[in-house]
Amino acid sequence: MRGGREVVSFVLGHGEDPAAGLAARGWEPLGSSVEGVLPSIVLTFRVEAVTSRVPAPPGGPGLSEADRARVEPRQRVAAYAVVVDDDRLLLTRLAPLTGAQGRWTLPGGGLDDGESPREAVVREVHEETGQDVDDVRFVDVMTQHWVGRSERGAEDYHAVRLLHTARCTRPTRPVVHDVGGSTSEAAWVPLGRLSGYDLVPTVSYALRATGVVPRR
Repeated sequence: MRGGREVVSFVLGHGEDPAAGLAARGWEPLGSSVEGVLPSIVLTFRVEAVTSRVPAPPGGPGLSEADRARVEPRQRVAAYAVVVDDDRLLLTRLAPLTGAQGRWTLPGGGLDDGESPREAVVREVHEETGQDVDDVRFVDVMTQHWVGRSERGAEDYHAVRLLHTARCTRPTRPVVHDVGGSTSEAAWVPLGRLSGYDLVPTVSYALRATGVVPRR
């Protein structure tokens, strides 16, 4: 948008990165700020389910010819938050059902029907860590497109992750309320000790995008 006026609108294709979609239409953001506002373009999102099938991809790790004939496209929109308090970062540890057991990531998760990304951040942070947050601000979009085999079978997976910052004014000892879900543990981790944790790649990207620099 420019001056409150919409300048471009398009449906995010399966596997498409929002920045690439903007660039293809002649709009290239000049950069982003910690406040989550692009200096020249403000991105707003309207998420709707897409029921039409996309053509099966030509290949992917671990896929046989039979697999490729029945690959299921799957798109997941989720919201995550970088929450920092007194040089500590709020992290969650992935449970076995995620396929990345033991790795640490940011609190967050998929949007419920009719839920805004900010509402999802507040809900997910509380469910996964027991912390109450406010001042939720959008920062960036992280996307990942992957074709291969998972615990669900052969799939063409497109992850759209909406990155935010959030404030926790009354931090407490983290407690996982969503027992049996994707989170097995939560913790406030000193920024200077992050190198000792097995972090998913998106955490490093998120820290750069939000201007959080771990102490050495």
